[in-house]
Amino acid sequence: MDLTTLTHENVDGVLIVRLNRPDHLNAFTVVMAEELEATFRAVNDDDSVRAVVVTGNGRAFCAGMDLAADGDNVFGLDQSRRPTLADMDDLDDPAIAGVRDTGGRVTLAIYDCRKPVIAAINGAGVGIGATMTLPMDARLVSTTARLGFVFGRLGIVPEAASSWFLPRLVGLPAALDLVYRADIVDADRLLELGLAQSVHEPDELLDAAVGLADAWTRGRSPVGTALARQMLLRNPAAPDPADAHRIDSLAMFYASIGDGDDGVRAFMEKRPARFTSAASRMPPFYDDWVNGSRHGR
Repeated sequence: MDLTTLTHENVDGVLIVRLNRPDHLNAFTVVMAEELEATFRAVNDDDSVRAVVVTGNGRAFCAGMDLAADGDNVFGLDQSRRPTLADMDDLDDPAIAGVRDTGGRVTLAIYDCRKPVIAAINGAGVGIGATMTLPMDARLVSTTARLGFVFGRLGIVPEAASSWFLPRLVGLPAALDLVYRADIVDADRLLELGLAQSVHEPDELLDAAVGLADAWTRGRSPVGTALARQMLLRNPAAPDPADAHRIDSLAMFYASIGDGDDGVRAFMEKRPARFTSAASRMPPFYDDWVNGSRHGR
């Protein structure tokens, strides 16, 4: 993958993705959206990666959409269109490429990721710089970090599926307050809201994020981790616990005849488990489950 707005570094199984437009405070562009989406789609089939950490190069995390970008619409949208709800039934339909929110393409790719994803927020993150972190599994912030859901100041609306993610993280009253006020929130307030898992000195932030990634994934079953991530992200939105039970049953069945077989033996024999699964090869039910909502099922 040829990258112009990102860098990749695999550190012993942890892929560090750096937003790499430091002279522009890592402002988001359509190209950055395409490269982030491609990164998170590709990492599912890269068995050398256990987890992903996303951070920014320079003093900012991401200053939001680059409002100075060329084109009639800075968000990369086709202004000649007048789309309806029916046009959005199949998100994979190329005909709506100029309608779909570019930030949402990124957050849905993160949501679909089979590896844990951690944000190491090293500075300011506003707009998409805040919302892209919401589907990540944890947000670690530096003492200099700031996040802002500033859409109201621009006359636009929350994007990147943040209307789905944000209330689930902080609750509806806090989500409404963050969006209505459109303020820039400091690290202590992010921790208080539960948006940040921990606050770190700037020179300790990345090591803390990599350490958390190791704690979550080193010595774990890749397929078990992928299934657990998707179950915890998707099943709480199911209309009935029986729907979660259906998925739990299939996941437990295939885990028990896969890595779980040696995992149980290893526990009984008091030895390290020998997990041999790969997240690039998921159980037979997996694709139907995770892809069903993309096509209105």
